[in-house]
Amino acid sequence: MAEALEAPFDRPDAGFNDRPGWTWVGTYGGHYLQADRLSAFEHGFFTRQWQGRGPGELAGYLSAGISVHRTQQIHSAVVLSTAEASSEPWPDADGLVSDGGGQSLWVCGADCTPVLIADPHSGRVAACHAGWRGVAGRILPVAMARLAAAGSKPADLLVALGPCVSGPNYQVERPVSLEVAASLHSHGSQNEAALQELIACGALLADPDPHHDRLDLRSAIVRQLENAGVPSDSIAVCPLCTVAEPALFHSWRRDQVKAVQWSGIISQG
Repeated sequence: MAEALEAPFDRPDAGFNDRPGWTWVGTYGGHYLQADRLSAFEHGFFTRQWQGRGPGELAGYLSAGISVHRTQQIHSAVVLSTAEASSEPWPDADGLVSDGGGQSLWVCGADCTPVLIADPHSGRVAACHAGWRGVAGRILPVAMARLAAAGSKPADLLVALGPCVSGPNYQVERPVSLEVAASLHSHGSQNEAALQELIACGALLADPDPHHDRLDLRSAIVRQLENAGVPSDSIAVCPLCTVAEPALFHSWRRDQVKAVQWSGIISQG
């Protein structure tokens, strides 16, 4: 159904093909992005080209005969099992963890980070919508804890962070930076030391306004995952910025329009 393409369409991110670890996949319905780190799992980060097609339709481009699971996202750190999110009305949450094989888990966003997690030993997966509130609430460690309850180990997990707003394009107030900094550890505090760790990992960038920062959520998420036991080389980070790529992605910060792109992964076993 799908095959990797070197240059799927004319796009502004011409240098992206020079970055290893990510592949454009072409199907009869369009193109989506995959992380090579998760190549053993069927998954996809879809673009704005798929506008109007939701998980029920997109799942068919990844695989046939799978169930569809999603939530009503509320910018929280709530993570549910797929059994709790299998039909409408979709429950309020921002993360899902599989509880069986052949399940597709979906999250959407316009600037927040879509995060897909896979355990190659058990075949279990998770999908999280990680905006700054979700990161501050430690949604990813929460999802990891649910995976661990079923036997997964942090050192075995593979993680892919999809397209989202980049640090230079994401201005936040200092209280937001403090909350994200405190979340890097399970018992973190909102203090100068926490901010220094955020700076050290490249997540906190200077802003001309002294009351604001530029926040790279991707770098903060990577540090949070590393602190939770996920090896650095098991984490793939997409360099594409939703704000900077209008031909590829919807962006709330750029357009102030409610429109999203979907990301999904399928469990095994």
